[in-house]
Amino acid sequence: METENPSPVSVPGARPVEVVGDEAAVEGRYLNRELSWLDFNDRVLHLAQRRSLPVLERTKFLAIFSGNLDEFFQVRVGGLKVQLEVGLGHEGVEDGPRQRLRMISERVRSLIARRDAIFEAHVRDLAEAGIHLVTWDQLDADDQAFLGQVYEERIEPVLTPLAVDPAHPFPYISNLSLNLAVVVRAPGELVRRIARVKVPPLLPRFVATADGARFVPLEQLIAQRLSSLFPGMEIVECSAFRVTRNTDYDIDLDGTEDMMEAVESVLRRRRRSPIVVRLEVAESMSEETRKLLMRELRLGPDDVYAVDGPLGLTGLWSIVSLDRPDLKSERWTPVTQSRLVSTKDSRPVGMFDVIRSGDVLVQHPYDSFETSVEAFIEQAAHDPAVLAIKQTLYRTSSDESDIMEALVFAASEGKQVVCVLELKARFDEEANIEWAQRLEDAGVHVTYGVVGLKTHAKLCLIVRDEGDSLRRYAHIGTGNYNPDTARIYEDIGLFTADPEITAEIADVFHLLTGYSRQSTFGTLLVAPAEMRAELLRLIEGQANPGGHISMKLNSLVDPELIDALYAASRAGAEIDLIVRSICCLRPGVERLSETIQVRSLVGRYLEHSRIYRFGHGDEAAYLVGSADLMQRNLDRRVEVLAPVSDPTLQGRLDEILEALEADDLLAWELEPDGNWSRVSEAGTVDAQEQLQQAATARAHRLTQV
Repeated sequence: METENPSPVSVPGARPVEVVGDEAAVEGRYLNRELSWLDFNDRVLHLAQRRSLPVLERTKFLAIFSGNLDEFFQVRVGGLKVQLEVGLGHEGVEDGPRQRLRMISERVRSLIARRDAIFEAHVRDLAEAGIHLVTWDQLDADDQAFLGQVYEERIEPVLTPLAVDPAHPFPYISNLSLNLAVVVRAPGELVRRIARVKVPPLLPRFVATADGARFVPLEQLIAQRLSSLFPGMEIVECSAFRVTRNTDYDIDLDGTEDMMEAVESVLRRRRRSPIVVRLEVAESMSEETRKLLMRELRLGPDDVYAVDGPLGLTGLWSIVSLDRPDLKSERWTPVTQSRLVSTKDSRPVGMFDVIRSGDVLVQHPYDSFETSVEAFIEQAAHDPAVLAIKQTLYRTSSDESDIMEALVFAASEGKQVVCVLELKARFDEEANIEWAQRLEDAGVHVTYGVVGLKTHAKLCLIVRDEGDSLRRYAHIGTGNYNPDTARIYEDIGLFTADPEITAEIADVFHLLTGYSRQSTFGTLLVAPAEMRAELLRLIEGQANPGGHISMKLNSLVDPELIDALYAASRAGAEIDLIVRSICCLRPGVERLSETIQVRSLVGRYLEHSRIYRFGHGDEAAYLVGSADLMQRNLDRRVEVLAPVSDPTLQGRLDEILEALEADDLLAWELEPDGNWSRVSEAGTVDAQEQLQQAATARAHRLTQV
């Protein structure tokens, strides 16, 4: 039985919309972007209290919620703080950065209060399952003695207390670091002194007892042994705190022609970012200590968040990783897409033979990434008939992947291997720099795309000598070429040898690697060239009483596209939107968006694919690719949407959309007032489970054949 609060997610400052005249003049027709993202993270938080999930699955969603919030403050709040720093936050501006920061602060406080209450109840659920998150005082003498020895041997040697006084300036507090503010005084004296002790980030967030059944937050263990760091001093107070800094820095090529040098410069600035955007403190911290931190970090009351429980709950990943499969959802083993299986021996077939006979569509993680995308690139690397491999890489895996090994091998075999590697993928810059150097050392031609644009398109192009002619084969994806995320991100991939599509993908690579200024494409939708205009044209083509538009995407923010959808709705088109995270469109408003429905699915897998369907029946147009409807995707990134024209593959996309529309367990609906509500309090249809079962059934039918 579900026990989470089924009430709608409330949006501070939401107000009704009154339509007078044209929709372009309607005030309040766009929902606040930041609050919409916080609503998404609230939906993640609801999964942490869904008791139908195994307890460690719920633990995972607590960790995801906390990590998401960290990134939100580093990027979105950081960007708003920078605007204030440069004088853009004038009082009286209704939607200016100052007002938006106030609204964010109010919303985040309510989320933190819920998170802390959920965590408190979750600790009891973990205990019932034999995993005890405890305080120091809850340990018996034997456990305390054992952890005392762990402290002396493994923890104390790496601790460095830093005093704060006229001789010792306030230290730089690194981003997302966990710290202890320690107030001490000499015996018999009244003067209090403060010091900071950084909790080492490389040590376990929760320290296990000898039997591995109980776990104590690392900062509590350090707090119990402070006398070893401050001998002869009286410990007056010890409170945990955590600092979040701005990491939203643009790549500036002024003064350098080296993209890698520019990105490394941003990484250095990020490590020593001067702007603090959030201070988290233990609720027990004294007002005096709190004010000192606020003064030194240049923060106001709205920037300080008191937490009733451990700080930095992203550390719960160490608990999630415990070897307790009985407390997790059953591990899903992806199946090989039916056309990629040999009916004779159940092994993957030759990719090029299959693709030459017709396009192939895969959906991860239900269809195997290993036997489709990885097999495509590996077979190309080892095929003597393949002359060239061209690949975009946005977020790479930290470890050596089969794809990277294949690219290196292909280069060693003398094939023309080109990688367009996006160095500016936020928080993956260091890994991408390292991969760029390793690939170049192996003989791969590495480029960094177009100056001023991020390369977000997911493309791989193979050129093969087939005797009488050269033939191109391509993969167009919605997700990264990353085997790790392919297990938990839902994504679509299209394999094709269509001459028109593959020729235009070759043109996209020319744009990325050379000096091409091509701005029109006949088959693909390419941003920033013409994707915006083509999407507007497709939407306008459905702006009639018989029109129908379905979109599955991550974020819907762009005002021009939103206004086009409003216009189509007013003209009578039925519009179904599945938007995982940010949605600034307001559905269901009379005379503005009456025919628009918006839902969001949040579940075991992160819904990441983008599917666009315009019209219905035989006349419908289908597109898949990398682009969301945001200004950055349409105007500041290289993005690609590719048509899906095969009726069988169109039917497969219809099945996916229909499953998501039928879901009543994972789905939420956006109301006209901007609030989100559960589709059902007692649903029975889990779309992700249904898609798993469908993949299994297809594999079973193939086995029977």
